[in-house]
Amino acid sequence: MKEEKLNPFEIDFDSYIRQREPEQKENGKLWQTAIGLQQVDGLTPSKYLYEIAKRNIDGEITIEEAKQLIDSYYESKQGRTDDKDDAEEADKVSVRIREILAEKTFSFTPDLLLSIHKRLFTGVFYKVKAGRFRDYNISKREWVLDGESVLYANADMIRQTLDYDFGQEKAFDYSKLSKKETVKHLTRFIANIWQIHPFGEGNTRTTAVFTIKYLKSLGFDVNNEPFEKNSWYFRNALVRANYTNMNKGIYMNTEYLERFFRNLLLGEKNELKNRYCHIKYNEQTVNEVTQKVTVNVTVKFTANQKKILEEIKKNPFVTQEKLAEIVGITRKSIIENMKKLQNQKIIKRVGADKNGHWEII
Repeated sequence: MKEEKLNPFEIDFDSYIRQREPEQKENGKLWQTAIGLQQVDGLTPSKYLYEIAKRNIDGEITIEEAKQLIDSYYESKQGRTDDKDDAEEADKVSVRIREILAEKTFSFTPDLLLSIHKRLFTGVFYKVKAGRFRDYNISKREWVLDGESVLYANADMIRQTLDYDFGQEKAFDYSKLSKKETVKHLTRFIANIWQIHPFGEGNTRTTAVFTIKYLKSLGFDVNNEPFEKNSWYFRNALVRANYTNMNKGIYMNTEYLERFFRNLLLGEKNELKNRYCHIKYNEQTVNEVTQKVTVNVTVKFTANQKKILEEIKKNPFVTQEKLAEIVGITRKSIIENMKKLQNQKIIKRVGADKNGHWEII
């Protein structure tokens, strides 16, 4: 029997944490951040992870015991199913992020990135060596770029590029900057580190953990809610901050990432919508098209189809298996409904089956 997964939007984790004592609430926020960051890769933690998190928040078990319980749980499951369980990666990495974020240590060097990656992904990735820089060049098709890729650093220049960026940041004088100017500068630094993409996989989660610890080392009272609830936006904003195509009139734009960091550090309430990051997004054009469609086209959806579209809006990388769990119908029914939506030109598949995503037309 396959392990039950919960839709994170159905878990009243916020309510649970609000009822705890101040120290427990702080611990709960770390768990929320750790769990929320799994969304950058379309991963959903298991029900068991939430149970472990609650026990740790309540002081029943230490974080070390929580890690051991998660590891033992998946060791006991080996061989009982042939299905790949994405929840294993989400669970293991969540508990490790929670552990690292609580530690009162920090070292401003590229080696910290290596250390974070090694601690997060050892025994999780099997094709990528945890804690080692990649030795091959990569490209990744991005939804916000209509399938294009950011140009990442050459594999043979990763260490030199990181050393340069860290050296520039370490020597930078923040003393004469306003808070908004400070946030703007920090945004560009973090965007540069992510663009190097030093690892084969796990770059965004590694960058996020490093970012939180760096900002705290600078004395910022970091509001982790944006990482908890908008981690996929964080990744899309990093993409836009590092993509240029002069032929199409598109240039590196940190505006979207700055909105995220102003929420994170200044307590602003900027709306963080993934569609804003898309290279073709234009608010005026979208309004005109919406009005035209509203007047000239009438499309009726079933209740299940509406739920499917809602979930695709939240996470274009959602799998058909996950949709079946969320909507509460069989995977066969999900496939049939999605085929109808494709035939009606409502949705389309972009990219390969494994690494592609759904797009609402």
